[in-house]
Amino acid sequence: MPATPRVVVGAAIVREGRVLACRRTAPVEAAGRWELPGGKVEPGETPEAALVREVREELGVEVRVSGWLSAEAEIREGLVLRAAYATLVAGEPAPVEHDQVRWLCAEELDDVDWLEPDRPFVDEIRAALAD
Repeated sequence: MPATPRVVVGAAIVREGRVLACRRTAPVEAAGRWELPGGKVEPGETPEAALVREVREELGVEVRVSGWLSAEAEIREGLVLRAAYATLVAGEPAPVEHDQVRWLCAEELDDVDWLEPDRPFVDEIRAALAD
C-alpha cells in the first residue's frame, strides 16, 4: 500500500478580480517561473493553517482561506499540491522568497510561465476571476 503523499499548499490570493502570482528564484530549475505562494504542510498542521503560515512567511501578509480548488497536482512522487482561494486580511504582499509578485487578471494568466504543478489550477482560477 503506497504511503499517503505529503501535501504542499498554494494560495490563490484574489483581490479586485486579480490573483497574485510569485516568481521563484530557486532552485535553479524553477528560477524565473511563476507559482502560487505556499509551502509544505507540517506534521500536525491543518492545510488551512499551513497556508496562512506559509503566506505570512513568504509575503508578510495575513490571509483567510475561503475555499479549496478542485484540482490536485503531483509535484513528484510522494508530494502533491493542493490550492485554496484566499483573501488578504492584513498587509500588502512583498516578496521574501521570490523576486517579483504580480496581480494577474483572467486575461493575463497565460502571460507568465507557471511551474508545472501550478498549471492544473490556472483554468479554474481564470473561470473564478471571470465571474
